[in-house]
Amino acid sequence: MLDLKTDKNSIKVIKEVPSYFIKRDGVKFSFALYKLKLVLNAMDLSGKIQENVISGILNKLVGKDEVSAQEVATAFVDTLKELGLDDKAQAYIEYRKQDEEKWEEQTNPTERLARLQGKDPSLVHENANKDSKVFNTQRDLTAGTVGKTLGLKMMPEHVAKAHLRGDIHYHDLDYTPWSPMTNCCLIDFKEMLTHGFKIGNAEVESPHSIQTATAQMAQIIANVASSQYGGCSADRIDEVLAPFAMKNYHKHLKESEEFITDEDKIKAFAVKRTKKDIYDAMQALEYEINTLFSSQGQTPFTTLGFGLGTSWIEREIQKSILKIRIAGLGKEKRTAIFPKLVFTIKKGVNLKPEDPNYDIKELAVECATKRMYPDVLMYDKIKEITGSFKAPMGCRSFLQGWKDENGQEVNSGRMNLGVVTVNLPRIALKANGDKDLFWQIFDEEMQVAKSALVFKVKRVLDASPENAPILYQFGAFGKRLKPDGNVDELFKNGRATVSLGYIGLYEVGTSFYGPDWENNQEAHDFTLQIVKELNLRCKAWSKEYNYHFSVYSTPSESLTDRFCKLDTERFGKVKDITDKEYYTNSFHYDVRKHPSPFEKLTFEMDYPKYASGGFIHYCEYPNLRQNPKALEAVWDWAYDKIGYLGTNTPIDKCYKCGFQGEFKPTARGFECPKCGNHDPKTCDCVKRTCGYLGNPLQRPMVHGRHVEIASRAKNLMNGMAEDEQ
Repeated sequence: MLDLKTDKNSIKVIKEVPSYFIKRDGVKFSFALYKLKLVLNAMDLSGKIQENVISGILNKLVGKDEVSAQEVATAFVDTLKELGLDDKAQAYIEYRKQDEEKWEEQTNPTERLARLQGKDPSLVHENANKDSKVFNTQRDLTAGTVGKTLGLKMMPEHVAKAHLRGDIHYHDLDYTPWSPMTNCCLIDFKEMLTHGFKIGNAEVESPHSIQTATAQMAQIIANVASSQYGGCSADRIDEVLAPFAMKNYHKHLKESEEFITDEDKIKAFAVKRTKKDIYDAMQALEYEINTLFSSQGQTPFTTLGFGLGTSWIEREIQKSILKIRIAGLGKEKRTAIFPKLVFTIKKGVNLKPEDPNYDIKELAVECATKRMYPDVLMYDKIKEITGSFKAPMGCRSFLQGWKDENGQEVNSGRMNLGVVTVNLPRIALKANGDKDLFWQIFDEEMQVAKSALVFKVKRVLDASPENAPILYQFGAFGKRLKPDGNVDELFKNGRATVSLGYIGLYEVGTSFYGPDWENNQEAHDFTLQIVKELNLRCKAWSKEYNYHFSVYSTPSESLTDRFCKLDTERFGKVKDITDKEYYTNSFHYDVRKHPSPFEKLTFEMDYPKYASGGFIHYCEYPNLRQNPKALEAVWDWAYDKIGYLGTNTPIDKCYKCGFQGEFKPTARGFECPKCGNHDPKTCDCVKRTCGYLGNPLQRPMVHGRHVEIASRAKNLMNGMAEDEQ
């Protein structure tokens, strides 16, 4: 045995290191020497002492090509003791013991349920769409809490522990892997409404009017939302519903012919009645969606995509959607949170004043200034980035262009199988300015993320069509499988996507280049290279497994808080990184700064090309009600530069004093700046929580997201005033 205590300077550094490290669950990784250094750095052991500890450990492992986690831990403790660092050895033993105790706690349903019963904010406010005060949500939270503990034990242990540490985030753990559910989808409404479907004991035939069609859509949405855990979207709803509105028109033509002889008057009567039918049907759909509760204890995350239809009926559907949203919900005219509206802008359709649907684009601009929605899709850019045009699944998840065995492009009826997000700021904090080390750590985290995503795919393959008939047997997923069919028919060959998410490029850039790096080309190129590397990994995994792995700019509604809290515990309050109390979403510009909309979007525009599985850009504006042309100018400028753009503008209302504008953030939430009102019964406070809107007074959000929203600065341009109310 080497006498490391008496002759520290004579230690021979062993260059030979094991090739592989075997984790506790048997998974093999490359042996990473940097991990020993990181642990020793955390123990405040550096310089020659650190070299001696590492040499001692490697001496004990010499000649072994593969070493287990226990072998390394034993060598670590023994070496520390031999060097006379008994206190450090004991601290390491205690750390490992605490790590195991934490694992036992997180996988113990009783412990987790106790936290829920104690109303732990990280549990009850994790999803701003869930009202934790009501019984059905409480039941879902209880089931989800148990599901998380069981799910952690089901997945590979190294993945579960990486999730608990905060190296990665295994999304929707309350539902999956305990249940083999899928994430979000583009429901194939055209197939279902044309051929009929079955819900429960009811055989539903194809509708004969637009009113019945939208009623059936609401039923489909409720059932789909209860059979998956992510958002559900209706793509090109104006075109899907037009044939059913045409049935109304023909019915009214026939009715009017009994009483009117003039052909022009007959048509005018039928058109007028049909327009009324369309408006009523779309209004009913809006109210239905906002009053639905899925089995998950929440309003279904629903997105309606529209804007490309040019027939008079398709135009009328588009106008009705926007007019109804502008009008608001109920007697107080509150802003509807759902469905999310996504309006498509396309050259030759509605972009320019000479286009046939330009008037509808103007209506969309008005709607966005008053209700924030619609967000806008730029047709040509979406096609360029994702390979074909389609609306997002949920708030931002995009399918990639895909053709079936007959060469037909297919979008509706496809889905996403789940998301795993990697904590990029943590990698940067570990690297501490060393780019070579950053890429070493990045490489290992990619291996963990890959294991997690592959497990997500394998788990959904355990589903049977009988588990979710609305999805697999009755058309929501496009094809209709038999009860004993193989669900993989709908997933393989790139038909479904599975997503590698990321968060915190701003914080990574800050770690290496300081907080004001946005105009530093080297910093921009470095952060862009990270997204390119994520993209390269996904391409390789897609080829290896025959499923489409895509890069996803994670919304991070609660993850912005979770990752930052965990990293604060580990690294302390690091200026402009963890001290903000939140991490910046994906590739977004630092929300605390004041670039113009054009500067912000120019900075962000390069990233989505490599993150085509999910992305969105936002701009923060002052009150735009009196200046809609300013918003239209941004939309027009952005058309050939970015694919997907959201509008954030103050639309809060106080029904006590009449204030309209932006509520003031406080420690307890948001309040009217005029009278201090914060009662959700007498005010309407609407904020962009992530991809969707939320009402933080009705349904509070996690602390980090609240701080992030409060930190958002306006992206001003000529003609805008920050204090405009």
